Amino acid sequence: MDSRLSGRIAVITGASSGLGKATAIRFANSGARVVCSDLKSVGVEDEINKQHGKDRATFFECNVGVESDIEALITHAATWGGRVDIMCNYAGIAAETAHGIAHGAAPRCHDFPTSGFDQTMTINCRGVWLCCKYALKQMLAQEPREANARGERTRGWIINAASMLGLVGLANTPAYTTSKHAVVGMTKQMAIDYAQDRIHINALAPGFVKSPMIQTYLDDPGTETALAASHPWNALGRPEDVADAALFLASDEAAWISGHSLVIDGAYTCQ
Repeated sequence: MDSRLSGRIAVITGASSGLGKATAIRFANSGARVVCSDLKSVGVEDEINKQHGKDRATFFECNVGVESDIEALITHAATWGGRVDIMCNYAGIAAETAHGIAHGAAPRCHDFPTSGFDQTMTINCRGVWLCCKYALKQMLAQEPREANARGERTRGWIINAASMLGLVGLANTPAYTTSKHAVVGMTKQMAIDYAQDRIHINALAPGFVKSPMIQTYLDDPGTETALAASHPWNALGRPEDVADAALFLASDEAAWISGHSLVIDGAYTCQ
């Protein structure tokens, strides 16, 4: 445990599993109070409160495909915590996985349903954009935090979940790869617009991580071995690997970093 995020209020979408759950726990262990958000609670907030004491975490149901849900989430967080210091946009889907299971083959663009593309862009891109929008409104309205080592008073930190597939392509992911490239682009654009307000806006670009999003691949030992071997590190990532990277980007150690996509991929994109 450490105190790098002591006193800060963090909002995390997709917090009920995988990268979001690991980040919620990591942030709480580093002193933050955490708003865990997802379609349903699996008790992450209770786990945090049991370890750190009452009122360290709360849950708020939110579908990032619904704008009013996102606005209500930020309002709740600001009311519960008094402000919003950190926004982690982790909620996402990989529609190609479900399509491949249903049809017995991974899709290419010509045989992937337009509805799957629209759903992917709604959650992975529009949802991130809207979470940024309402978090930014709140951060601009609140007083900046105390000065850091650079003598600057930061208004907030936004961390978007991109992917290594926001930097490179991968076969049979026509919607997912598109959505993650969009997240990398919006992160860069927003970082420029809000640098003057001292709001850090960065992204995470993980490789294949052992999480529910790729569980169907993990269920097949041969496929899991092949996925691990596709990374020069010859191992899959852990949600905790991504959570530790998020902690760095949300801390004062990243005081002069904005607009960056931090790659956590066991050297996959070096190939």
